[in-house]
Amino acid sequence: MGSSEYWWGYLHFHVPNYALSLVFYCLFGRLLLSFFLPPNTRNYIYRSFYWLTEWIVRPAAFITPRAMPPVLLPAVAAFWIIVLRFGFYALMFSWGQVPRAQAG
Repeated sequence: MGSSEYWWGYLHFHVPNYALSLVFYCLFGRLLLSFFLPPNTRNYIYRSFYWLTEWIVRPAAFITPRAMPPVLLPAVAAFWIIVLRFGFYALMFSWGQVPRAQAG
């Protein structure tokens, strides 16, 4: 399997997987920056992380007990993103739509 077939032939796998990993790493960026910056900061990096991840933090906050400090909600949302990525991989694998590495 050529490298272009590896990418273009499985685009329906790579794009959602990449998007979920982007959100996962942005959640951890948001979590780490929240320890150093105030919640209403004008820092453009934190605002970007906030904008990219708020869509998953709100549902995570809804299902998380109120005893959890709000600053840790991005970590809870990151857990759910990992669960979603594993579920997506398992579904695509069961359909035979995951690229396989070739020896040689």
